[in-house]
Amino acid sequence: MIFPLYTTVILFLTTFASGWLVVWFSGGKRLPRKLLLAFSGAFLFTLSLVHLIPEVYAQGGKGVGIWVLGGFLLQLVLELFSEGLEHGHVHVHPEAGRKFPWAVMLGLCLHAFLEGMPLVDDHNRNSLLMGLIIHNLPISMALVSLLLEQGLGRTRAGIALAVFAAMSPFGLSVAWLLLGQAPSPMIYARIMAVVIGIFLHISTTILFESSEQHRFNRIKFLSILAGCALALGMA
Repeated sequence: MIFPLYTTVILFLTTFASGWLVVWFSGGKRLPRKLLLAFSGAFLFTLSLVHLIPEVYAQGGKGVGIWVLGGFLLQLVLELFSEGLEHGHVHVHPEAGRKFPWAVMLGLCLHAFLEGMPLVDDHNRNSLLMGLIIHNLPISMALVSLLLEQGLGRTRAGIALAVFAAMSPFGLSVAWLLLGQAPSPMIYARIMAVVIGIFLHISTTILFESSEQHRFNRIKFLSILAGCALALGMA
């Protein structure tokens, strides 16, 4: 099996390019980002339920559930550092001045690294790649928005974005080196289960928070339905 170079290139380029979309959505135009969040949350949730979870249980058996729970709880720990940037929360701290948010960056990088590891297996690669691309769109935008609003400048924001965009490809590369060209089904199932737990935490948080002041919003609901439909079409 040849190393999936195209996967690493596509994932890096789409993640990096999407970060600069925040420039188009600046000036108070936050509706598109929220719609994208709702869409990505619905896509990840549906993809996990109808595609990833059945397959990981088929490979890993009932015991794999503890790894799903572990991934869910691990994301809670990561958000102590990232401050919820994975689901679109941008917390600007004026008192921090122009200090780089190292803790946020660490949490995001660990999050992206773990999510890239299951791409080592070619069976679920295309659907998981699509999930990560859609998932990383709002994260990249939120990261660039945070750095620019804290006055760190485009150069530092671009460097940070490039590092973040490289983390999932790096996770894939490390998994490739550690697990080899044909990873053990049981080991792969456990890695995938951890990522599923992360997906479930991120997606449910996004969906629960997608309504402003608990009001029904038709456009957001349509975005959620579109995300579900796309994931169902790929399963």
